[in-house]
Parts: sequence; structure tokens; C-alpha cells
Amino acid sequence: MDLQRLTRRQHAIATRRQLVDAGLSPARIAANIGALRWQRLNERVICLHNGPLTRRQQLWAALLSGSPAAAICGLTVLELNAMRGFSTPHVHLLIPQGSRFLGVPGVDIRLHPCRRFPVDDIRLLNNLRTTLPARAVVDAACWTTDPMTAARLLVAGVQQLRIYPSLLKDELLARRTSRHRRLLLLLCDDLDGGAQALSEVEFLAFCRRHGFPRPTLQVRADAGGRRRYLDATFCRSDGSTFGIEVDGGIHLQLKVKARDDLKDNYAKLARRLVLRFSSVLIYTDDREAVAQIRAALGE
Repeated sequence: MDLQRLTRRQHAIATRRQLVDAGLSPARIAANIGALRWQRLNERVICLHNGPLTRRQQLWAALLSGSPAAAICGLTVLELNAMRGFSTPHVHLLIPQGSRFLGVPGVDIRLHPCRRFPVDDIRLLNNLRTTLPARAVVDAACWTTDPMTAARLLVAGVQQLRIYPSLLKDELLARRTSRHRRLLLLLCDDLDGGAQALSEVEFLAFCRRHGFPRPTLQVRADAGGRRRYLDATFCRSDGSTFGIEVDGGIHLQLKVKARDDLKDNYAKLARRLVLRFSSVLIYTDDREAVAQIRAALGE
């Protein structure tokens, strides 16, 4: 590959080996660096200008500083796929475990060593080696310590990147252990709108964990018979009642949310208390959700 094409393809970032293959001698490379026309990023990678690195140049520099098998992963792949709401200053890089990596000055690179490198999960995106979007979503969700952020990532992958929930579930099932695994598997079923979406068993277990009385439950289904959300009615000690609606993945869609808002308004007009929660708050035993139910019960 000639120098002009290499420069255009890799945004003016190249390895010494690539420059030699493009016809430049080691002496000419050294002369360009010595004259400050180019900058040496590490012993392997060179930037073919002397200014600050653009974001795309940071990605190329990080990728070329690792093993040839290395791939951009996690949040950085989601950035390349224009997923909103999860910007990161870091460059996430998947590398074979035990492989050598050279740092890049001024670039915050987060390495994720992998014992069995996922060759089938790698593709080229704008010439950059990246993991597939489904794997990137699940990786990012499992790497975060916050369960709510993990859930938001999964939902955004379905909503923004149009990834089928079943693909995300397959990614999770392929991992024997991972952070937030149970929560994310439940959420995948929820987002899929299938028969396992927020079962009565899950909600009743939530009530037992927090000492709530057993509610009356009604599972709503759509015209196709798929389970969509859960209605619960609690009875207070004075005999009065209030309702809870737990929304699954289908309620993330704008049209469905609009109908839910209208339904909530009718409940308010009828002076009936109805609390609404997303299913992920139930799965994660959210403290505010628990506190609100306690307050409604008059505890």
C-alpha cells in the first residue's frame, strides 16, 4: 500500500513496518521524526503530523499499539456506531491475554485481556478492527459496576442500534459468569416481550424480600398473546387499595408510553393511586421504589 493511501486509510497513523512496506527507508522515517514533521507515539507507532491527535487517530494509535489480533471493544464500539448517552474519553481495547501492548501518550486506553479471543465476533468498521455491536453492548454492560447503567446499555442497544434482544441473550448465555448476568438475562426476556417477561414469580419474590403483603396480580397481554406488563393491587390495613404497574420493554416505545401516560391521567382523575415502575427497578431492588411502596402502604 502506498503512503498516500495508507495515510488516508488510517488517518495519518501507521506502524514503522507499514511505512517501510510503503517504500520509506528507516533513515527517512527518522529524518521526518527528527525534523518534527512527524511524531513518535511509541516504538511501534508513528503519527504522520506533529499536532494533537483527533479521536479517530487515537483509536488507530491504540489499535496499532497492540497485537495484530487486538480489537476495539465495549463503549468505544458503541461510540463508533453512534449510540447516544454513553460517551467515554477512554479507548476500550480487547487484546489476547499475555500479548504485549505499548501505551500511547495522552490516550487513556482501557485494556480488556481475553483468554479465548473471539475471532467470530470481530469485524471491520471504517477499516478499524472492532467487536460486533451485540458483543460490545454486553461487554460494556458487564464491565460497569452500576446495575442501572448496565440495564440502560442493554435497552439502548435494542432501541438505538436495533439489536435483537435474543442476540444479546445469546451473548450472555455464552458466558458462564459475568457481572449483572441474572439482571441482564431477565431484561433480555423483558425487552423481547416474550412469555417470560416479568413473571408473577419475580414480583412476588420482590414483595417477600421487602416484607410487603401479597398483592393481587394481573398479567396483561397484547393481541398476540405475549405477556407485556404486570398489574398489582395492594390492600392497606384500613381496607383501601392502591395499584402498581410494572412496565417491561414494550413500554419503552413512544406510542406505548403515550398510552400509559393517558391511563395514569385517568387514574388521577378518579383519585386512585397508581405507582408505575420499570421492571429493572424491581429486578434490582431499587431503594426508592421500595420506599415509595412502603409509603403507599402507610408503613
